[in-house]
Amino acid sequence: MLLLANAIAHFCVDGLCAATLYGRIPDVTLLLVLIYNALAFSTQCAVGLWADRLGDQRWAELGSAVLLCSGWALPCPPLIRVILIGLGNSLFHVTGGIMTLRRCRGRSSDLGLFVAPGALGLSLGVLYPSLAGFFFCGLIVCTAAAFFLEPKEAGETIREETEQPDWISMILLTAAVAVRAIGGSAVVFPWKSGALLTVLMTFFVVAGKMLGGYVCDRVGTVKTAIVSIVPASVLIALFSRYAAPSIAGQFFVNLTMPVTLWMMYRCMPYAPGLAFGLAASALFPGTLAGQLMTLTGPALWIFVMVSFLFGLFAILQSEKRYRSKKTQKPEQGGTNS
Repeated sequence: MLLLANAIAHFCVDGLCAATLYGRIPDVTLLLVLIYNALAFSTQCAVGLWADRLGDQRWAELGSAVLLCSGWALPCPPLIRVILIGLGNSLFHVTGGIMTLRRCRGRSSDLGLFVAPGALGLSLGVLYPSLAGFFFCGLIVCTAAAFFLEPKEAGETIREETEQPDWISMILLTAAVAVRAIGGSAVVFPWKSGALLTVLMTFFVVAGKMLGGYVCDRVGTVKTAIVSIVPASVLIALFSRYAAPSIAGQFFVNLTMPVTLWMMYRCMPYAPGLAFGLAASALFPGTLAGQLMTLTGPALWIFVMVSFLFGLFAILQSEKRYRSKKTQKPEQGGTNS
């Protein structure tokens, strides 16, 4: 029930933020959108470090709801409104992510269920800002439910640092998120002009994130990465002019999102906030860099495919290091005894 409450809250958070930007701020400027994205994404690493030391996440998640609701409801200048919803968004994602990771018991499917609804909320908030009141009420109900569903002692479940983090894998996976974001954002989809196709693609993005965790739990990280990233790189790089293959490519690439988050958490299980925040912090600068790129034709196709395949390389190397570490542990234990 806690996972469901946080998943619906995630839908409402991203929906309310988008509806606030495009409904409560008259003639929103590109600068305000950039400030919002920088606060919502790039601060998650620092917020994650703080939240890991906080222990009890319930009050922090309630605080995020207060910031978000204030940013929409209060009469304030556009910049203050953007700051409130940006920081509230960052705080919610980190605290909700920590709650999910600490209770997932090795299942990446829980991560997929938590992160997926946000994409749908974002699209609906942009297209229909009048839904802001619905998002507002839903957020209040779901964060209140999460407060009572999350045990107070849950913050103490993972505190002891029993081993060193795998920094090489963390760097590889973080770089993969950023590089893949550059490649994915450098592509233009000329068919994505109407609300119908935008919402349709969003549904496939949501489906990819949800199913990715389940697929990973059943066939493993390596097979999931191969069957998702390889077709996604071809479909998005070579067929971006056409709706059907582009939408299929978005589905495939999003299969790996919960996988990457799970692998980052596995590198440092005592710091879920940092692991979750690192991925989001790398996403925004990568997306911005991709949108500023001017490559076209074969140069763009090659760049996009290479950027995606780098993500596959990072996942394969991280999995290899993890398996090697697991096989070495019994040997070390036997030596010490």
